[in-house]
Amino acid sequence: MELTKIILFPEIEKIINTFNFESISAERKIVLQPLIDFIQNKVTNQQEIRLNLICTHNSRRSHLSQVWAQTAAAHFNIKNVFCYSGGTEATALFPVVAKTLEQSGFKIKIIAAGNNPVYTIKYGENEHPIIGFSKTYDDDFNPQSEFAAILTCSQADGGCPFIVGAEMRIPITFEDPKAFDNTSQQAEKYQERSLQIATEIFYVFSQIKSQ
Repeated sequence: MELTKIILFPEIEKIINTFNFESISAERKIVLQPLIDFIQNKVTNQQEIRLNLICTHNSRRSHLSQVWAQTAAAHFNIKNVFCYSGGTEATALFPVVAKTLEQSGFKIKIIAAGNNPVYTIKYGENEHPIIGFSKTYDDDFNPQSEFAAILTCSQADGGCPFIVGAEMRIPITFEDPKAFDNTSQQAEKYQERSLQIATEIFYVFSQIKSQ
């Protein structure tokens, strides 16, 4: 039986068509391989795939990674993928991250305001939105067992030697776009980091063979 293809927003599809997996170095592909192996093993055994993308403040890289991972699963029609994010501490999703994702075609709304707003992030008209807000990696909102903990920053990687409930701990670290906050390069550097994360995560999901 042929699987129904999930329809992403056209603006997101245009961005996806620009991804160049050849731009990912051989060394970086080695870093990404454990995540490919984790997902492939779950797909082969017809098990749910839970990914918890973790950064120090759960404000930038972990949210970009969560959103692009859920979108990649939809794009490649890999079922039962549930992506989460968390930090070693909770702060707030940085507004420039939401703006950067909007520029790539995501539809974003704030459904609860305050110091730590809650966002809905949609990648397709008929798809369930991703819920984005800052939380610790072990928050009740996140899975408590049978997940891969993916460390997206070196501080979280160093600060989390053991993550309770994680089946696997996979460091895939990215440079922090925060370094360019309040500079003329801010928008450009956030977009650059978002697209790097997206390209690498789409590469990961492109390697998965469905059963």
